[in-house]
Amino acid sequence: MPPRAMTGRCAPLLAAAVVLCSLAAAARASELFVSNEVDDTVTVLDGESYKVIATIPTDQRPRGIIETPDHEAVLVCDGDSSNIDVIDTKTLKITRRIDTGPDPETLATSNSGDEIYVSNENNALVTIIKYATGKWITQIPVGIEPEGLAVSKDGRTVVVVSEETSMAHFIDTRTWQVVANVLVDTRPRIAVYTPDQRLLWVSSEVGGTVSVIDPASHQIVHVINFNIPGVDRQYIGPVGIQFTPDGRTAFVALGRANRVAVVDAHTYEVEKYILVGQRPWQLTFSPDRSKLYVANGLTNDVTIIDVSSQKAVKSVPVGRLPWGIAVVP
Repeated sequence: MPPRAMTGRCAPLLAAAVVLCSLAAAARASELFVSNEVDDTVTVLDGESYKVIATIPTDQRPRGIIETPDHEAVLVCDGDSSNIDVIDTKTLKITRRIDTGPDPETLATSNSGDEIYVSNENNALVTIIKYATGKWITQIPVGIEPEGLAVSKDGRTVVVVSEETSMAHFIDTRTWQVVANVLVDTRPRIAVYTPDQRLLWVSSEVGGTVSVIDPASHQIVHVINFNIPGVDRQYIGPVGIQFTPDGRTAFVALGRANRVAVVDAHTYEVEKYILVGQRPWQLTFSPDRSKLYVANGLTNDVTIIDVSSQKAVKSVPVGRLPWGIAVVP
């Protein structure tokens, strides 16, 4: 027999509980985690109101910041403390610290989340760490001052860029060997695969360009330049890159030019420049991809860009010298 409908006082109580649970879930539908390099904190913003939910003290000089694939934790590189803070996304508390070796700059995880890849800026290494135990698997020598990391969708390749060597290094995750070194423009900062994995984009802050690399041949197939009327080229410093899910549009943070470039990812033509705060470094999307969040290092705020209109709609204050930004749905 089918269960009887709930009657009497139980039904409204259950309905009220469902509503309260729904409201609680909606209240924490998404959260922004921003690493503040000078304050030694992570600011947590509500993804709807953009109000500060929490300010989490970290170890010294937090920079690279990502969420784990299961969204249960946010990982933050503490450059001057040589470790990673693990922040529980439910309690917003640091639950443990993982030793990384000297000066971790940025980090990435394997697609499963089982391994962490860390760029150690001061000793030209990439350190591979088991996430569950914090034990080191290996260290891989790369170029001088490694920074941004990218992981291929099949998990077989990790790319790290080295600022002083001006290279993108391709690492085979089955052998932990560098299999290719691609010379790019001066001071590369970030590497990002296109959504279809056919190409890899590398931003070069001092060179003022983005190199588009074919990962199969390890050849540069195009170099994107930027030209902003009234802005000297020396101030155009590409850093963070994000693609729309369809791969048609790329957003590139341009550092001291105080703008985000909107680029047609097929023609490589710059369609628009969006004025944001001072010195935008890293950027990321909201979970539904309707908003783009930009961390502005010198105005100590985050700019929210409406993706459909490609307009900056709001800036919200965070800590001093915001460096990286991660979003947890």
